[in-house]
Amino acid sequence: MKRKPLISTVVAAIVAPLLAACGVSDGSGSGSGSGGDAVIVGTTDQVTASGEAPAPLDPAYAYDIATWNILRQTVQTLMIQPKGGGDPVPEAAEQCGFTDTRSRRYVCTLREDLRFADGDRITSKDVKFSVDRALSIQADSGVFSILSTVDSVETQGERKVIFHLNAPDATFPFKLSTPVAGIVSAREYEKNELRPGFAVDGSGPYTMEAHLEGDELRSATFLANPHYTGTLKRSSEEIELRFFTDAASMSAAFDESDIDVMTRTMSPSRIRELARAFTDNVNLVELPGLEIRYLAFDTDAPSVENKAVRQAMAQVIDRSELVSKVYGTQADPLYSLVPASLSGHTNSFLNKYGEPDTEAARSLLEEAGVTTPVKLTLHYTTDHYGPQTKQEFAILRQQLNATGLFDTAIVGTPWKDFRPAQMKGEYAVYGMGWFPDYPDADSYIAPFLDKDNTLNSPYVSSKIRTTLLPESRSHADRIDAVSSLTAIQDIVAEDVPLLPLWQGKQYVGAGDHVTGAAYVVNTGASLQLWEIGRGIKE
Repeated sequence: MKRKPLISTVVAAIVAPLLAACGVSDGSGSGSGSGGDAVIVGTTDQVTASGEAPAPLDPAYAYDIATWNILRQTVQTLMIQPKGGGDPVPEAAEQCGFTDTRSRRYVCTLREDLRFADGDRITSKDVKFSVDRALSIQADSGVFSILSTVDSVETQGERKVIFHLNAPDATFPFKLSTPVAGIVSAREYEKNELRPGFAVDGSGPYTMEAHLEGDELRSATFLANPHYTGTLKRSSEEIELRFFTDAASMSAAFDESDIDVMTRTMSPSRIRELARAFTDNVNLVELPGLEIRYLAFDTDAPSVENKAVRQAMAQVIDRSELVSKVYGTQADPLYSLVPASLSGHTNSFLNKYGEPDTEAARSLLEEAGVTTPVKLTLHYTTDHYGPQTKQEFAILRQQLNATGLFDTAIVGTPWKDFRPAQMKGEYAVYGMGWFPDYPDADSYIAPFLDKDNTLNSPYVSSKIRTTLLPESRSHADRIDAVSSLTAIQDIVAEDVPLLPLWQGKQYVGAGDHVTGAAYVVNTGASLQLWEIGRGIKE
């Protein structure tokens, strides 16, 4: 039956962390799905294996939202972020916590009778193997840097794991909730080599069957893991995740009732269309979002190595116009790497540069002796962040060139080629998006500014790396870290190794027969497929 392309709007509120405990199961992992056909979820994310990235689903390599969305369903972590938000809670662990006052010794006790999906028991040695493996391989994706504060991992008996940290790190419980800390088996994963292809073996709520076209994952079928022991209560025994090449084809499949749920990324025009219409057969869920978009710079590249060039760009880019023309109410201008909704945010770029000002930018360039117009090429990915990215970069080009200070071109490249080229330093200026590893300001700072950063950026601020970042991590109460975090953001605004543009909201479209749509995506844009099912939830 064809679904009418109309929708009613439901805005999902953030549920208090205390209420999240209502979804905790008795640990049996049996779930309460209503049976029947699989719930089919659509996404425009792409997962591809290539010579540059042959192991996209290895937890020691994977470091983007698409691959993490698969691993979060299949590979269990010691800690997990509760569906209503808040601090992480034990998952594969029965309990975890710091045992010292300096946040340098973190101890976890595993659940009893924890098993991989094949039935093999999980012990503390498997946890140690998994973390040591990620740190040993040091994949060029940079994901291992999340665990950079781990000095050593010790086991005591079959259930106790002790993490000795090389510096105080109050964010460590969050890091243990990320897929790079996922528990894998030495029988399936080599200690010093990545696992190529699309196979995933873990102890999460689901197992995964991959369906391929060449070197691309076209769909993934998630089946209930009969040996799962953890806190999550499955609402469906089978879920299919389909990968669409663009937002238009995903929307068409939804209108034809070929899929039950649309996730990221719907086009802005589609969201506006759905939000204006009203019927009873589908819901539009609007969720708080921590996604950001930014321009990044290879600070060693001749065209932008002079800080004044980057500062001049920060001085003239009009974020309000950009958001208004492309995203409307679906995004907000962003004046820092840290989103406005997180503790520690400060509008460093607005404080330093104020409103767009061509003459102020001209003065910056003249004082630095930079000849104008500065020739630039802005690179963007054509298929990773949604169909509106091209329009966004066209507006950025127009804004820069309108000043007469820049001669800007834009070039779009598919993600499978864009990301390797960016990592090799082939782009002087390029656009990226970021979904946090965990909902803390640290996750918007360390991945870009610390050693072994995810962008392979040559930019180094010794004050950030050696003083401010460690200082911010020493505070268990994150309010106490605000002064350090503010200082970091001010340095970024001065040096402009990255230029924040906007912060976005999240949207899910779901048929009215789908339950749990308000929780299928968390604030970090990670899928929680165990939350959705068919029919009325008891």
